[in-house]
Amino acid sequence: MNILNKIIKKEPKVSIIIPYYKKKKYFRSTFRSIISQSYKNYEIIIIYDDQDLSELNFIKKLINNRENIKILINNKNLGAAGSRNKGIKYSKGNYIAFVDSDDIWTKNKLKNQISFMQKNNADFSFSSYFITRSNLKILGLIKAKKIINYKDLKYSCDIGLSTVIIKSKIIKNNYFPKISTKEDYALWINLSKKISLLGYNKFLVKWRKTKNSLSSNLFLKFKNLFLIYRNFFKQNFLMSIIFIFIYSLFYVKKSLSSRIKYLVKR
Repeated sequence: MNILNKIIKKEPKVSIIIPYYKKKKYFRSTFRSIISQSYKNYEIIIIYDDQDLSELNFIKKLINNRENIKILINNKNLGAAGSRNKGIKYSKGNYIAFVDSDDIWTKNKLKNQISFMQKNNADFSFSSYFITRSNLKILGLIKAKKIINYKDLKYSCDIGLSTVIIKSKIIKNNYFPKISTKEDYALWINLSKKISLLGYNKFLVKWRKTKNSLSSNLFLKFKNLFLIYRNFFKQNFLMSIIFIFIYSLFYVKKSLSSRIKYLVKR
């Protein structure tokens, strides 16, 4: 048995879930950041969520027949939540890691975060991350709190999806709600009632802020925030509107703070 196989045998397996929809411009760099990980015992599950198959050959060439990567092709558009849920069902890892198809991981992302989770016996962890332009120029940063609870999530969501790693046994009993945006926020709310959400204050991800993405659509953001306060926080109509206003204020404050923190750090 060679040294690499010995290392892999000792490492718990991580399933990396990536929904893909029209991200050809960014996906190559995302993919490279994943296959360059110092942690080697992983599988990658790409869920191709586009009925237009024109970018499928691009992905297949990028994968180049690697045995630990599989592509699941949706017959119809399921959206990010449905695609991630499908990937979770097909996963075989002890841990599940999420990454959007335009974000970037640092080389030691999996190695450091899995080690952190093992030392703290954590079911769920998230890390600090940089906010960048589409060209990866850094705009700001979000530092991970030591722990985020249900009450914290009521006012702000500081958990970056592409930073999250969760034990498979937990996520396979708690899937993403099927809403068009903020589905990760809704899931964190549900999980915060059951387990600890631990933060790892290391900058392990670059989150691209791109135009025309679902997360940049203000109408959808407010619509789904309203649904979250109504359905997940069980607020009435008026209180849901009030909490959306409070959330928006926290968001503006967080955006300004992230920029200032980056300027200070630099």
